[in-house]
Amino acid sequence: MPKITYITHDGAEHSVDAAVGVSVMSAALDNGVPGIDADCGGECSCATCHVMVTEDWWAKTGGPNDSEEAMLDLNPEREPTSRLSCQIEVTDALDGLIVRVPEFQF
Repeated sequence: MPKITYITHDGAEHSVDAAVGVSVMSAALDNGVPGIDADCGGECSCATCHVMVTEDWWAKTGGPNDSEEAMLDLNPEREPTSRLSCQIEVTDALDGLIVRVPEFQF
């Protein structure tokens, strides 16, 4: 199982084993990672699963699609490597992925 590390706003690291095929959001929810609200349940219709992918992982996760872009544009804390974690599918290639979780979800 690929390992994903979520770094919360206070610097705490939460490393979880994630099943291939689930979203980075689902892996967080399934493992009690704080800071991922996921109000829409992964439908890409809110931005409450916002994460910032570390730059060294950006190429492997890819950029947001148009729907995701529209949701991220509503977020005042958007960064160049922001993604919605519901839109990142866990693959073996993402073993070791590191994402930062903002203090607030909008």
